[in-house]
Amino acid sequence: MSLKRQRDAEINVDRDEIGAENGAEDHSNNKKMWQDSTPEPADNGLLPLASYGDDDDDEDGDGEDEDGRDENGAVQERRQRLVEIRKDCPYLDTVNRQVLDFDFEKFCSVSLSNLNVYACLVCGKYYQGRGRNSHAYTHSLEAGHHVYINLRTEKAYCLPDGYEVNDPSLDDIRHVLNPREQVEQLDTIKQWSRALDGSDYLPGMVGLNNIKETDFVNVTIQSLMRVTPLRNFFLIPENYHSCKSPLVHRFGELTRKIWHSRNFKGQVSPHEFLQAVMVASKKRFRIGAQSDPVEFMSWLLNTLHTDLGGTKKSNSSIIYKCFQGQLEVVKEIQNRKVNEKKEETEKQQKVTGMEDKAEPDDVVREICRMPFLMLGLDLPPPPLFKDVMEKNIIPQVPLFNILKKFDGESITEVVRPQIARMRYRVTRLPQYLILHMRRFTKNNFFVEKNPTLVNFPVKNLELKDYIPLSVPKTNEKLRSKYDLIANIVHDGKPGEGSYRVFVQRKSEEGWYEMQDLHVSETLPQMVALSEAYMQIYEQQQ
Repeated sequence: MSLKRQRDAEINVDRDEIGAENGAEDHSNNKKMWQDSTPEPADNGLLPLASYGDDDDDEDGDGEDEDGRDENGAVQERRQRLVEIRKDCPYLDTVNRQVLDFDFEKFCSVSLSNLNVYACLVCGKYYQGRGRNSHAYTHSLEAGHHVYINLRTEKAYCLPDGYEVNDPSLDDIRHVLNPREQVEQLDTIKQWSRALDGSDYLPGMVGLNNIKETDFVNVTIQSLMRVTPLRNFFLIPENYHSCKSPLVHRFGELTRKIWHSRNFKGQVSPHEFLQAVMVASKKRFRIGAQSDPVEFMSWLLNTLHTDLGGTKKSNSSIIYKCFQGQLEVVKEIQNRKVNEKKEETEKQQKVTGMEDKAEPDDVVREICRMPFLMLGLDLPPPPLFKDVMEKNIIPQVPLFNILKKFDGESITEVVRPQIARMRYRVTRLPQYLILHMRRFTKNNFFVEKNPTLVNFPVKNLELKDYIPLSVPKTNEKLRSKYDLIANIVHDGKPGEGSYRVFVQRKSEEGWYEMQDLHVSETLPQMVALSEAYMQIYEQQQ
């Protein structure tokens, strides 16, 4: 028994020594790991470890882990997880910028989720997460694609190793993912940009994809891109970062992509913006169904104004600051009681053969002031008969003639909601004036298009000569002279035609014709030789 006890004591001593050695070794390893995590000189490939509180591993599992810790403890440990940051990544040469396209919705191509989505920089596909059970991790093992970028945080990672890549060569991809521009220099830069395929393009003059009968959206967007205050507002995301409307953010992203000077391609796809439009309009405007750009422009401006927190007060949003003017409306309605009495007197006059003068109180007059974002102009009806040469004569009318509708004296008769005589007078002009010519008339059977050409000046439209304007306040100048910056044209039959737009480039004061992806320079004289449907004029300062 004594020998056995002595042998057991020796074994316990040996175990204690081994445990002490292991403890010392673990302590030295921990000390070494801590030393490795301290900042290194700049010439080293490793950077200090960083702790991120993002949701990168949310798909790894929920509930209790192996040690019996609850879910909150696991989440806290996950948030405190250290991610290694490295400058040198051996897989950066596999990044293929030709296949990268950030114009589409940020959804995982496998799970169709928009949470925590990464883009594979080798094949361009979107995958969710980067944990061991995530789709991006699986794709890195199956396809051998190792470089990914988080579409929300813009951080690049190498999978399956899991370290973050901090390399300045990826900055151009971050700029395309989230464009950033110097707003003050946009209207002075005349330099062309070059895409990856070698094609040249002008920032702000890029074509938009016609996904399916969405040319009415494209011409509206291209026109609004010429409105300088509106463009500058949406080029800076901080102006609307607190807004929760997806439509506002998608419109801002589209604006930044159109004016970005470092795009990988010379065109932009408005797919994300169109998806937001479909949701916000409850499919009133949708992909695959042709719509009216005037209706879309009116809906878009009012929706953006509301989503940005605008109220009925003037200058309550960037939309009202740019486009809101004021009209004085005089409405004359026949008094029913007076009309009934008048009918009775007419019957008596027929019997007696005597005539009576009309009383002045048989008309009820209402005067009100109302704001407007655009003005609708009525075109004269086209001729019904052909000329001697058996051809229809296309009439022409000066813009000043149809603008007389707003001189406060011309009478416009309306039927709905009741028969009335209307007089309109502009009391306050906006900084940007939107005019639309009512070319289409609908009846119970079909839609008819008025082919009348409107003759308008491209520069120096002086409104005070044709519209009586109110006298400005002291120390204020009457600004009534406008220059054309966008002209939307409809070609073809009603319901079957297409839309194109002429826009002005301020840095060169040149004109460009844009129809979806086709962008070409044109002469100012050609702008006036088209069937104008909607125009935007800029007030001269």
